[in-house]
Amino acid sequence: MPPRNGGAPLLRNTALACALLLASSLAFAQDEDFSKVQIKVTKVAGNVYMLEGAGGNIAASVGDDGIVIVDDQYAPLADKIQAALKGITDKPVRFVINTHYHGDHTGGNAYFQKQAPVIAQDNVRKRLESGGTHGNLGSIHGESKPAPKDALPIITFDHDVTVHLNGDDIRALHFPSGHTDGDSIIFFPKANVVHMGDDFVRYGFPFIDLNAGGSVGGMIAAMEEVIPKLPPDVKVIPGHGAISNLDDVREYVKMLKETRAAVQAGIQQGKTLDQLKQEKVLEPWKKWSGDFINSDAFIETIYNDSTGKAGTYLKHN
Repeated sequence: MPPRNGGAPLLRNTALACALLLASSLAFAQDEDFSKVQIKVTKVAGNVYMLEGAGGNIAASVGDDGIVIVDDQYAPLADKIQAALKGITDKPVRFVINTHYHGDHTGGNAYFQKQAPVIAQDNVRKRLESGGTHGNLGSIHGESKPAPKDALPIITFDHDVTVHLNGDDIRALHFPSGHTDGDSIIFFPKANVVHMGDDFVRYGFPFIDLNAGGSVGGMIAAMEEVIPKLPPDVKVIPGHGAISNLDDVREYVKMLKETRAAVQAGIQQGKTLDQLKQEKVLEPWKKWSGDFINSDAFIETIYNDSTGKAGTYLKHN
């Protein structure tokens, strides 16, 4: 795939990005008017489609054997998602794969698991089952209630799993400690498409769930490990935002490394979090600042991560 001029625009003023954090809470689901949400279907490549509504992007592999979907957004949208899939094929859903545990990616689990098993990394089931606080340990935080039993993945894996369907070897590969500690990236080799989950997003600075075992270094490590393993012309479905390519991912990784270095340099000089915010240390990267994760929130995320306030999770340096 040839690089695009400037890549896809960053999504800034969007309630869908804000939904990321409070997606798992019942209160948020009650407040959101899902009746106005329309499901947009886009063919990505081969037999893979992308569905957009509210919450994370859905990937769907469609073929004679049925449908494999990656993520399922919010519970109130399940009927609309089902109808959108029926608009593509009359084949049944055979498997659902979760990229991580947040409710804007797993809210439809209970609905779809009546049709097909949900597959996820071990930590996704654990966090859905237990609930708890999620966020950057600072100003960006929320609460997840324990998910009902029928929403829990019934097939889990440690490192990777492959679904052999529709003539493809659909592989889910676990990358620890990026967006969360249960992240999976899903590759559709026949269609040459990859779904990155929320390890790669297009709304600006990413939300990194430090309370759920995420880390800036882990997110960088995940992207740097996966990029060389993918074909150079692969189509990239981000967790949120427009279909992308590997040049977009490389630009994103460059931003993560540079912003982390800028904040860590201030920490080494003995500067406090408030000083780093007052000095606007991320001003050179202001184009990435959005309504959901602005520059101050991302400084706070990097600061808490770098100073060890995020607890005892696997760190990548």
